[in-house]
This record gives sequence, structure tokens and C-alpha cells, in this order.
Amino acid sequence: MKIILQVALDLLNEHRALAIAKDSIEGGADWLEVGTPLIKSEGMKVVRKLKETFPKKTLVADMKTMDTGAFETEMAAKAGADVVCILAASDDITIIDALKSARKYGTKIMADLIGVDDKVNRAKELETLGVDYLCIHVGIDEQMIGKKPVGILSSVVNNTNIPIAVAGGINSETVADVVNAGASIVIVGGAITKAKDVTKATNQLKRAIIEKKSIKTDLFKKYDKTELKKAFSLVSTPNISDALHKQGAMHEIRPIKLGFHMVGRALTVRTMDGDWAKPIEAIDKAEKGEVIVVDVNGGNTAIWGELATWSAKLKGLAGVVIDGAIRDLDDIVKMDFPIFSRHISSNAGEPKGLGEIGTEITCGNQTVKTGDWIIGDDSGVVVAPQEIAQEIANRALDVKEHENRIREEIKSGGSLGTVVKVKKWEKKIG
Repeated sequence: MKIILQVALDLLNEHRALAIAKDSIEGGADWLEVGTPLIKSEGMKVVRKLKETFPKKTLVADMKTMDTGAFETEMAAKAGADVVCILAASDDITIIDALKSARKYGTKIMADLIGVDDKVNRAKELETLGVDYLCIHVGIDEQMIGKKPVGILSSVVNNTNIPIAVAGGINSETVADVVNAGASIVIVGGAITKAKDVTKATNQLKRAIIEKKSIKTDLFKKYDKTELKKAFSLVSTPNISDALHKQGAMHEIRPIKLGFHMVGRALTVRTMDGDWAKPIEAIDKAEKGEVIVVDVNGGNTAIWGELATWSAKLKGLAGVVIDGAIRDLDDIVKMDFPIFSRHISSNAGEPKGLGEIGTEITCGNQTVKTGDWIIGDDSGVVVAPQEIAQEIANRALDVKEHENRIREEIKSGGSLGTVVKVKKWEKKIG
């Protein structure tokens, strides 16, 4: 069979799904997938609507069925689905019942191997049971921590004889890898549905599939742990806060000068109001590219000034964050060095040497440990804990890319309220 490009419409609102589907078909999409979030949000009526609107296109209903196989397959088939997705982790009797229903209503069954540990053996079992397609699927949450579908794909292809679909963060740079590994159906979601120009993005992916070559893209990537500085440099502090479930932002810590995008790992300092000894010592201990983060417990007496800034800048530090006061503002703003603080004060204290370097601190009401990622821009400063930094960087990029798409829809004549259907999704009280 020819390699099929299936577009996963993992959206919340029908009107957006229909518009993106139309543009993706113009770009060369072969199959349309009604994604699980869309089915849960809009129900079978969106399956019906997509089939009515695009009757010649194969329509996949990603039901992720785990039980009542026959009932849910019948439901999707009668609504217009040509292929129904059921979870491979389901009991065999659920699969068998789904297959009986599919044969009755003229649809096909795709078994999604997401969550299955031994994918090769389960794939063999599913082929014996009679499923029409298998799907190697790395879920969105797994993608955020660096998992990819290519590794297991070849093994499943080599041990089965039915078409294999593959899904999991595929873009125009990586699609050739899954094609060369034996995928028959390439499932793409975000690289199309988040694109500013859906038609162009679909066409680019289609070309990459046909030509089996990588086409460079700066978007829709997932970054590994060695690339976090680059990843955090591509997103804003609001993007990161959203990725942290609206958390992570330092309270009342502001840039002394606008226009910087500071990214680096923290070297923490705890000191007392006016005691500038430990912050200065930290400059000598810090590595190039680090951010010195100082907990002064909100003190009003300056512990940082022009001369400290010169030392930090010449050392190659990425910036300084102070939950306390700085001084020499007129000189510092001329130096083009990122500094974020709570207060500005002319008064300085004495270097008494109280405090610690490298210990866990609180800055702007956020816990900070040495090694955490610190990102600052005109909106403020956020902390990305080192233990989850890769996940947060990738989720922040996902937030940004979704906003890029919504911005284009607003520019095309909508408003934020109409595009995201804000009234529809308001939490009901009482």
C-alpha cells in the first residue's frame, strides 16, 4: 500500500477541527483522524460532521476503546468512521467483539499499542485475532520526556504482516525515519494542527514522505536534556508558567531593564539584608552561563551594585536574580546585563559574611535549588526544577505553538473568545 498521511485532529472544538481538516486536505492529507480529545469534547456528532463534510476521505475514530468493544465500534461506525481505534491493552474478548461489530458495519479496526510493554508479542497476538492495522504510538505526555516511536517500530514491522501506523511527535525532519523503518501509515498531529499555515505544513510533510527525506523545521520538535538552554531560549516565561500548570513565577521580582531573555542554571545564595559578602563570593564560584539567585528575604538594603555587575558580566554569567535590593541603577542599565530584583535602594550594608552558597533557598516565594533552570524576560522570572526541566521545556514549546496557531485564527477574522469558545468551557458553579 502507498504510505498514508493521517492527520490527527486532537482539538476541543468542532469548528477548529473542520477548518484545519479542510486546509490539511488541500495540502495532501489522505486520512482524517477524529482525535480522542475531540470525541470526548464533541461526541459522535463531530464524527458525523466530518464524514458529511469530507465524504471521500477515510475517517478514523480514535475511540481508545478498552471495554464494550462491539458497542463503541458500532457507535463510531454508524456515525461515519471507516476505521475505529481500540486499545491493544484491552482483553482479547473486547478485541474480538469489536472485530465482529466492525465486520457487521463495514469498518476496520486499528489496535493502538500505547501502554503495552511487550509490543512485539502483543502485535503478533492482535494479528492472529484479525485486526486490520496496528499502531505504534508514543503519547504526548511521553514525548515531553524524550520518548520516540522509531525504536520499536522496526521490530513490530519485522514480526507482523499487516500495515503499521506510527504516531508520536513526527515532523518533517523525522518522518523519513519512520517511513524507512517500515511505517505504512504516518500519523501527524501537532506539526500540522499547530502550524500557522496548515496547508503548507501538510504539503511539506507529504513531500518528505514521498521523497523519504528530512526537511528541516524549527518547530514541533522535542528537545533532549543536552538542548535545554536552546529550548528555554525559544519560549517566554508565561509559556513556561503555563507548562508548570500556572506555577513557577517569582512574585514581585522584576527586570531593572526591559529587553532581556535570560536563561541559565541557578547558583543559589542566602544572605542577610545589606550583607553583600556571599553574593560577591558567588561570582567567583559560579560557572560561565549560570544565574546567581540571591535570597535576601526581601530586604531593602542593597546587596548588589555596579561593581558586582561588572564582575558578573566579565565572568560570563547569564544574569542575577535578587529577592532584595540593588543600587547604582543608572550605571547598571547602561551595561546590558540581565538583573532582576525586588527593590532598588541607594543604601548599602556591610560584607559580614553571613549566609550560604549552593543551598536550597526561597526567591520570590519560589523554592530554588542550585542547578534549577532560571528564565527571565520582561514578564518576570520563572523557575523550572531540574528534575522535570526537559518535560517543562517541551511543554512550554507546545504551549507556544498552540498560541501561534490561535493567533493566526484570530488574524483571519476571529477573536480569542470565538476561537477557543471560552463561554463553552467556563467552569460551571453550583
